[in-house]
Amino acid sequence: MKILNRYLGAAVAGSTLVVMLVLLALFFFLDFVDEFGDIGKGNYGVPQALQYILFSQPRRIYELFPLAALLGSLIGLGWLAGNSELVVMRAAGVSVAQITLAVMRVGLGLVLVVVFLGEVIAPPAELYAQSNRSIALSDRIALKTNYGFWTRDGLSFINIRTILPGERLGDIYIYEFDAQHQLRVATYAQKAYFEDDRWILQNITQSDIDPGGVHTRHIGRAAWESLLSPDLINVVAIKPEKLSTWELRKYINYLHDNGQSAQRYELAFWIKLTTPLVTAVMIFLAIPFVFGPLRSAAMGQRIVVGSLVGIGFHLFNQTFNQMGLIYNLSPLLSVLTPLTVFFITALVLTWRIR
Repeated sequence: MKILNRYLGAAVAGSTLVVMLVLLALFFFLDFVDEFGDIGKGNYGVPQALQYILFSQPRRIYELFPLAALLGSLIGLGWLAGNSELVVMRAAGVSVAQITLAVMRVGLGLVLVVVFLGEVIAPPAELYAQSNRSIALSDRIALKTNYGFWTRDGLSFINIRTILPGERLGDIYIYEFDAQHQLRVATYAQKAYFEDDRWILQNITQSDIDPGGVHTRHIGRAAWESLLSPDLINVVAIKPEKLSTWELRKYINYLHDNGQSAQRYELAFWIKLTTPLVTAVMIFLAIPFVFGPLRSAAMGQRIVVGSLVGIGFHLFNQTFNQMGLIYNLSPLLSVLTPLTVFFITALVLTWRIR
């Protein structure tokens, strides 16, 4: 049985790898076309666009893997079915449950590799790609680090540690220099929000520096006129789905501590946490299609059906997630409902196999 497990695993893993490479090539081209609108802005050219897309590939692999696993399982098992190898296996006494277990086992191994890629490799690669893209697009952004981003506004240098949803900022540091490049004013604001074409700073601590010493004062609220616009903030902001699960958890806690709504980030957190389960369901869903209605179908038919199932799940999932945000449903419920529907569908179809 070990030899058979390895044989089934190799067929599914090989097909999944080929499908992933095809999907990556397709989305690489689509992403490059999508960047055409920004090429030519600032210092953002074709090399910068290619670099940005290349470093975004680990995240893309993580996103596409459930679909690739479904198509790979359909193609790999379909190839064996087309050669009557699955018929021979069943005639030799190998049950559908044993074949399913062998496929799920190799799927688990692939999931572990992809989760490592999505949680460990993708976030820093995405941060690096986004940082270089932001700097190239806007000459006012000097540097973006794990501690926020730096930008220049005239003789002032600004460091923003946290970008909150709804055109809000957290932990803003403003350093004002004179014409002789001497630091004159250092300002820290705990929060800021954009209103009437200007920023409103809150909970401010400001220090004036002159030859006589440093004079500090505390201000509850003040307007801040700056060239730093919400549009520029959006350029450097990392979207929730591009953060790691750990980073999302920390950011959700930060939003809760500051009285901000974290529903969008909680949704992204549960989506990432349940991605391995989604992949497992997609692989499991391939089993009844191979042994059931598609057992005599051509390879092209299997690919079409697998694509439709994967796209159907994605659309249903996205629709239900957005409905959850609109109607203020539990993020966990919004994520688990589509997953449960497809899992029950796979169970029913598998039960009906004869």
